[in-house]
Amino acid sequence: MATFGERALGAARLNTAIYEEVENDAGATGQAAGVVVLASVGAGLGGHPSVSGLVFGVVAGLIGWVIWSYLTWWIGTKWLPEVGTQADPGQLMRTVGFAQAPGVLQILGFIPLLGLLITFAVAIWVLVAVVIAVRQALDYTSTGRAVGVCVIGWVIQIVIFAALLGLAGRL
Repeated sequence: MATFGERALGAARLNTAIYEEVENDAGATGQAAGVVVLASVGAGLGGHPSVSGLVFGVVAGLIGWVIWSYLTWWIGTKWLPEVGTQADPGQLMRTVGFAQAPGVLQILGFIPLLGLLITFAVAIWVLVAVVIAVRQALDYTSTGRAVGVCVIGWVIQIVIFAALLGLAGRL
């Protein structure tokens, strides 16, 4: 069994064996949350850091992780399952959480001009990692199906966040 650091690095390297390992380790949910927190802090420090911004970023990162994980589980197991698809929400939380590992590099976002390029590249890297995480957790043979599940879940998550922000703005 790999250590936390080995898992995070393996997930960032898109190592499918690491995604399978964390999928099957129910004790790794806390580690997955740790990866999400580290990626959120990296993003916060790479932008215009403030204590309130970091706290908001970490909370939003954790909420987004939970929502997207449950959405991808539901969409992937109820709407778009393959014959061998079998997963529980915890498996998606662990794999999707570890897929955030490249997000730590957003700490380099403060570098003039280059920071924007790094932030964009990291966002693409995380997206690819999430697709791999979802494919592994849902036991898909089709990467295209995993992409579809991720896109549908991402759009629904944006709608949910927009509604919550709109509601918060009215309070």
